[in-house]
Amino acid sequence: MKFIGNSKEYLLLESVDHRNCEVLTSTPESSLSAIWFDSDGNELIIDGQKHCFQKNQIVFLTEFHKVEVKYVDRINLLRFNRPFYCILDHDAEVGCKGILFFGASQLPIISIPEKDTETFVTLWKMFSIEMGSQDDLQIDMLQMMLKRYLILCTRIYKQQHKIKTPKEELDLVREFNFLVEKNFKTHHSVAAYASLLNRSPKTLSNLFSQMDAKTPLQYIQERKMLEARRLLHYSTLSIKEIAYELGYEDIQTFSRFFKRHEGIAPSEFKAKKQ
Repeated sequence: MKFIGNSKEYLLLESVDHRNCEVLTSTPESSLSAIWFDSDGNELIIDGQKHCFQKNQIVFLTEFHKVEVKYVDRINLLRFNRPFYCILDHDAEVGCKGILFFGASQLPIISIPEKDTETFVTLWKMFSIEMGSQDDLQIDMLQMMLKRYLILCTRIYKQQHKIKTPKEELDLVREFNFLVEKNFKTHHSVAAYASLLNRSPKTLSNLFSQMDAKTPLQYIQERKMLEARRLLHYSTLSIKEIAYELGYEDIQTFSRFFKRHEGIAPSEFKAKKQ
């Protein structure tokens, strides 16, 4: 089951077994995944390391994790992108920075306590039911349930783990991604993020190149575009106000940027969504 909004936001809820396990190896851009194992003996290779997962464990992955499937039996996959639910906006509530997704030096894994199992099962059923709704309140309901899911997981993680400081190169990429999420409206250059990370722009570019990823500048620009589409579709702001919101001093520069990436002017995009 997959919810797809008008501004490219999505939430995926899927039961996974050996027949459709390839979904675990795909990493759509800006995606965050919670993989809940519903049986023992599941084996995945994540970032080159083999992991065996048992019933009622949950592992949290970003788009930067590379996953290979060795064996899966029964899995509940919850995946969403940042346009659907910006975890940064809710960081004080769900504590995702360095806990569930970004910057954790250890692979983030929790084991659902027996006393909480029924709560997770019930929440999954509610997710499934709401996925079938077709009214204007659907996205709000799904976002509220996702928030509850993440809060429950964060509480368990805090009880079961200690938060450690990122040290590996992959964590540097995740930290960059988090900083883009936090500052994309005001920081538009790779140099600005390199400075925040105490690295050189060349170091960042080389790191992304080694990972065969998009360039750092592409990540910055794509995040701005996602927000531009969201504001043009959902908000009542004028195009000039949206330009200022995204850090542009004039509407002409913003319009050229938007058209270069979307293929049409912001005014045309906004008109199509009305």
